[in-house]
Amino acid sequence: MQKIRNIAIIAHVDHGKTTLVDKMLLAGKLFRDDKADLDQFLDSNDLERERGITILAKNVSINYNGYKINIIDTPGHADFGGEVERVLNMADGCLLLVDAFEGPMPQTRFVLQKALNLGLKPIVVINKVDKPNCRPEEVQEMVFDLMFNLDATEEQLDFPTIYGSAKQGWMSDDWKKQTDDIYPLLDAIIEHIPAPKVLKGEPQMQITSLDYSNYVGRIAVGRVHRGELREGMDIALCKRDGSIIKSRIKELDVFEGLGRTKVTSVESGDICAIVGIDGFEIGDTITDINNPEPLDPIDIDEPTMSMLFTINDSPFFGKDGKYVTSRHIYERLIRELDKNLALRVEPTDSADSWTVFGRGVLHLSVLIETMRREGYELQVGQPQVIIKNIGGEPCEPVEQLTINLPEDSASKIIDMVTKRKGEMQTMERKSDRIHLEFIIPSRGIIGLTNNVLTVSAGEAIMAHRFLEYQPWKGDIEKRQNGSIIAMETGNAFAYALDKLQDRGRFFLEPQTDVYAGQIVGEHSKEGDLVVNVTKSKKLTNVRASGTDDKVRLAPPVVFSLEQALEYIKEDEYVEVTPQALRLRKIILDETERKRQAKK
Repeated sequence: MQKIRNIAIIAHVDHGKTTLVDKMLLAGKLFRDDKADLDQFLDSNDLERERGITILAKNVSINYNGYKINIIDTPGHADFGGEVERVLNMADGCLLLVDAFEGPMPQTRFVLQKALNLGLKPIVVINKVDKPNCRPEEVQEMVFDLMFNLDATEEQLDFPTIYGSAKQGWMSDDWKKQTDDIYPLLDAIIEHIPAPKVLKGEPQMQITSLDYSNYVGRIAVGRVHRGELREGMDIALCKRDGSIIKSRIKELDVFEGLGRTKVTSVESGDICAIVGIDGFEIGDTITDINNPEPLDPIDIDEPTMSMLFTINDSPFFGKDGKYVTSRHIYERLIRELDKNLALRVEPTDSADSWTVFGRGVLHLSVLIETMRREGYELQVGQPQVIIKNIGGEPCEPVEQLTINLPEDSASKIIDMVTKRKGEMQTMERKSDRIHLEFIIPSRGIIGLTNNVLTVSAGEAIMAHRFLEYQPWKGDIEKRQNGSIIAMETGNAFAYALDKLQDRGRFFLEPQTDVYAGQIVGEHSKEGDLVVNVTKSKKLTNVRASGTDDKVRLAPPVVFSLEQALEYIKEDEYVEVTPQALRLRKIILDETERKRQAKK
């Protein structure tokens, strides 16, 4: 039996997790330092690199002093709760990575709570101790208090702490004594993380994630819970609904370094990938064919938000997308359900639209952005929170919101959050900044990020996590300003935009193609305003000084996908194509809109 350690890495966004794993791979002699493309191996997906967050859990392993250390990367964001849940089931212990200045943050808390509930033994790594004004000792106490509040056991509270700087490539058990390598961390993993228990008996393995290959199809990944799996063995697949399917293992792989190695058998405690099994879902159990014993299925957090997905039916449909029909979009959504656990898709009354349920705006927007990059065109409606009936009264999801911001903008932001039915829990000063905590309905968070960043001049750091369902908090005031809507299809002229500048802010540059019913700007007052942005200047043969004024346009407001989703009202869609994001009214025709409004 190999000496194995299975660890999951838990960290808040931007606390240095990906850098640390890269350094551990280096220490495991997987690379020479001169490999330039090593940078951020784990966040390999384009979206992860752009946003600096981990979305998909990945596995790598290193060999150190005769031990095999399986490293499992976890997403730090509560919106990807479905991912977190499964990943932690494969581990025996976890590394909790904390920034030496910021301390534990709300999303760290979310994943840590799940890890502690599963009984994982933590090692705390306090990173970035080379930063000026860092406070490693205080942070270590904060971590202890956090674990205590999360009801950790005595054994879990007796955690080892390692200090260091992943960027500079050193770790030590005393933050004042700098070393030359990260071996103290690897030694701590081998010493403190328990070896997986070897259970004899009939084989059992729970499928906790999946891989896909164009040659062999879907590959099941999980940890062997008991017994031994062999190549060519007949097995039973126990599904969630209790049904049992007979199948056979064609090929077994274990994780070696960044890739996989084919083996003939895998014993309990190791993580492996199985080729040749069809029709499995995440959470199913692979067991003995004669005596099938399923493991408990994985619990997954319920979705809290829904959004309408529909085909693109604007006048510009099919201009730059490859997949535009309802069949394409539906098949893509069903494919996503295979690996995206916290997602649900339900049909609506029309054949061309579906309601998609997810964990939050970020979770759904990552799906939309991925589809857009694959060449899909679609339209999405305003995000809605899911209302549940509990004990006869309507309840809505409530989140814990933390904002860290400069002192001078605190009062405006507190006012903004309380208007959205947020209740302040704590307010404390940390050096020259203020740390605020609120309990706020999920509805109140939609569209809040933009406003908070505007008021704090981009200085605020905001994070939120789902808490529970609470009774409905009443109406929240929405965006007051109306939209500026294009009257005709055509090309937007600078001359027309210049004459309309006093009416509001525009979202497009001159020479952009627009269609009737497209939202081209935000009105400075309430109520929608329909304007003609395609009007050009009429030429005359009179030349007098003062008639030819230069056009001076304010730069347009450019939305990211999340900002666009948070900005629209209920009678508006975001049209998403590989090249463009457009906002539009659901009913494009102006007279038809007025008729509906009267009804």
